[in-house]
Amino acid sequence: MSRDKDWDNAFTATSLHGTVDGSPSYAGALSFMRRKYTRDLAGVDVAVTGIPLDLATSNRPGARFGPRAIRAATPGISWARPWPWDFDPFDRLAVIDYGDCEFDHGEPAAIVPFIQKHITEILDGGAASLVLGGDHFVSYPVLKAYAARHGPLSLVHFDAHSDTWSEKTRRLDHGTMFYHAVREGLVDDSSSVQIGLRTTNDEPMGFNILDARWVQENGPAAVAARVREVVGDNKVYLTFDIDCLDPAFAPGTGTPVCGGLSSFQALEVIRGLGGINLVGMDVVEVAPAYDVGEVTALAGAMLAAEFLCLYATNPERSA
Repeated sequence: MSRDKDWDNAFTATSLHGTVDGSPSYAGALSFMRRKYTRDLAGVDVAVTGIPLDLATSNRPGARFGPRAIRAATPGISWARPWPWDFDPFDRLAVIDYGDCEFDHGEPAAIVPFIQKHITEILDGGAASLVLGGDHFVSYPVLKAYAARHGPLSLVHFDAHSDTWSEKTRRLDHGTMFYHAVREGLVDDSSSVQIGLRTTNDEPMGFNILDARWVQENGPAAVAARVREVVGDNKVYLTFDIDCLDPAFAPGTGTPVCGGLSSFQALEVIRGLGGINLVGMDVVEVAPAYDVGEVTALAGAMLAAEFLCLYATNPERSA
């Protein structure tokens, strides 16, 4: 049987634009959303990159396999533009799969500068990064790279945990990195929002917190409106810990906490943030060893795809 097009767009693509709708979802190279695998950043708007670190987790390990699982979930959703957006992000954005950041896990002291350098290379190439974690600690070196370029950022943080517990040593820990990010001036907590929290921290710093109860009582539209009010025109980094979702929707994660957001609620909040000044984003803490029917990986893939839609609405891109 003859074919009128090449498959395996990860290797055969001749354009960085356009949705790929002809390859079977069950076959082919598993790049993110069928994007081309390349380290060439010429003309690229967003580079998707995995950071397979789980040395900083405080409970169940396994998020090092998260980038692979998220990529593997994307062929089933890559055949058409994300619903209900009225545009295809790949018509507006040149997006590549930049591959993974391959650090040496046996040299933990070198991990932060290595990841920071990896992201800096993407930014220096004129692109933004969409990071696939990895545990949530990966956001810290990513933020160091972004703050070096943009200055202090407003953080929009979806999570079951605040990740602002204090400690002095800057150890590899996915529960302390935003404490250090604020202390080091990477993040302005007064213009940042944490969404979905439902664990105890009696020292929440200056973040604006919309905890899980607030989300349930007020709904996604109110959450989005409050986020837009807090961040204003500031440059925003969006970070989504998959454990923000209730374990019913995301069992495959290291530190699940009952009483979280549904997939629909989280996606609706994202859809309500169109036009914010988004400069970078990540989805973290997908741990496929604990997943059921790949539902967590699929949630991570859906969120990441919609982050691209959100990024495409940034008015700074067309200014």
